[in-house]
Amino acid sequence: MSTFVVAGITQLETIVNVEHLPVEYVPMSSTPFSINIAPGGDAYNETVALTWLGDEVRLLSVVGRDTDMKLLSNPGHKVKIETDLMLPLADDMPMQVILCDKERNQQIFEDIKGLRDITYDMAMVPPHIAHSDMVVLSNANFCRPFIKAAQRFNKPIAVNIHEFRREKEQYNEDFLSAASVLYFSDDTLTEDPFDFVKSIADKYNTDIIILGQGAKGLVLYDRKRNINVHYNTVKTNEVVNTAGAGNALLACFLHFYLETGDSTAAIKDALLFASYKIGYVGTSNGFLTVEQLEQWRNLIWGIKAPGNIQ
Repeated sequence: MSTFVVAGITQLETIVNVEHLPVEYVPMSSTPFSINIAPGGDAYNETVALTWLGDEVRLLSVVGRDTDMKLLSNPGHKVKIETDLMLPLADDMPMQVILCDKERNQQIFEDIKGLRDITYDMAMVPPHIAHSDMVVLSNANFCRPFIKAAQRFNKPIAVNIHEFRREKEQYNEDFLSAASVLYFSDDTLTEDPFDFVKSIADKYNTDIIILGQGAKGLVLYDRKRNINVHYNTVKTNEVVNTAGAGNALLACFLHFYLETGDSTAAIKDALLFASYKIGYVGTSNGFLTVEQLEQWRNLIWGIKAPGNIQ
């Protein structure tokens, strides 16, 4: 078990399953069980996944002033999320609407409710970081002070980069420079994936980079092992909804990477974890247990122990 501080976005997410994107206009569409509303956001989703895997997690986030915190404590789930460090500083709860079709395409509408102008109270942060094994950040504005706090205690930093674009690279430079682990999605990537990953690694001296590629799989870069390699997806479940798969993949990777120090073992577990998760609607639903992961690992790769994966 590892101890994580996770800082970033928590929001209410409405996921709508549609036949295909773009959506054709009709005055009314009625499909049973096609709309799901639940807590989400990269930091919230990562916290649920890490807690599910047995880690100790402190979630530091910002929510709306009138938010019912009971809704965010993960009611009805097997793991409980502590909400005492989720500060009610925003005028309203950040929200996101995600349209998803059967081809795994997504269209996202986001409303962060002025979150860019909010400052998190850092007075309560140092003891939690000092107690942690890793600090996991979103590249949200209020997360910037966490970089120096983590560096003060010499804690490794992982950053989930939300919608990276070259024209916005300057905005992200403090996160990119500080991270030992970076996660990107290729949703907005226009470059060759291997060249992109290598350019980021060389410029910022990053140890580990994961580039999520949706149905194509991912690219894993590991500086110490001289790896810059593509992995295909694996199949454990029928695809129902892919929202939150990247958050689940990153969380699972970090769990096993801290446990074993083996990036290739951790990424295979993460692929399994994410592939099972997309069989469920809701970004914080559908997680395998560690025991179930071991069973799938043995079934697909014939390997019983994470440290023995080649």
